[in-house]
Amino acid sequence: MSDQEMSKSGNPIYRYDDVVPNEFRPAIGDDQNIDAISDHIEKHIGPIELVYHEIVSDHVHIDIHWVKPSKKFPFNTLVTSGMSDLPMHVPEGLENFRFAELCILLPNDWKIDEKAFEDENNYWPVRWLKTIARFPHEYNTWVGEGHTIPNGENAAPFADNTKLGCMMLLSSYTFGEEFTTLEINDQKNIHFHCLIPLYKEEMLLKLKKGSDALLDKFDKYEISEIINNNRVNTAAKKGLFGLW
Repeated sequence: MSDQEMSKSGNPIYRYDDVVPNEFRPAIGDDQNIDAISDHIEKHIGPIELVYHEIVSDHVHIDIHWVKPSKKFPFNTLVTSGMSDLPMHVPEGLENFRFAELCILLPNDWKIDEKAFEDENNYWPVRWLKTIARFPHEYNTWVGEGHTIPNGENAAPFADNTKLGCMMLLSSYTFGEEFTTLEINDQKNIHFHCLIPLYKEEMLLKLKKGSDALLDKFDKYEISEIINNNRVNTAAKKGLFGLW
C-alpha cells in the first residue's frame, strides 16, 4: 500500500520541509526558447515592454516579461521564460506536461520598476513567479494545473499589504486556450499556468473538497485572475459552527 499523503479531496500532498534542495547549478538562458516564448506572448497578449533578466541563475535562468496594460487587456501581465528550459519530473503518464511557464496578472496601477521592487509589497508577485518557476528543478518534482504552493506550512501572508498566502496554478481563462499551450516541437509542449493567490482558508477548502469547490466559490464571488490584495475571502468561515 502506498504511503503517499493524500488530502481529504483525494489528491496527493507533497511536503518538502525536510527535503534538501539540489546544490547550486549555474544556468544561462536558452535563446531559442526565449525567442519562442517572447513571440508567443506578443501574439496572444501584447508587445513586451521590458524583460527583467536574472544576473545569477540557479538551475534555470528565469526572466520576467512585462506587458503593459492595453485596451484589450487593461492590466499588467508578467510572464516567465526559462522554467521550461529543463523538463520537470512528472508522474508516469503525464510526460506531455514536463514543460511549463507561469504568468501573473496585476492591476493597472501596480508599481512596476526597479525602485518600486525594493519594496516587498510591490515585489512579491515577481518573487513568487521566480520561486515557483525554479522550485521543480530544485526539488526534482513538478507543478501543474490545480496545484497549490503555500508560503510556508501555515500560508503566511506574502507581504504586509495583504493576507493572501498561497498560490494556485490554473489555466488562464482571460487569455484563452490558444495562449495556454506553445508547441516547440514534437517532443516539447510548454504549458502556461496563471498564478492565483489564495487565502489560507481557500487553500484548506481546496484540500478538503477539491479544486472545483473552490472555483465554484470564485464564480459566486466573481473573483478575477487579476490580483486584488484585499479581495473577499471566499472560504471565510460562517455560521454558528464555522462551517464553509
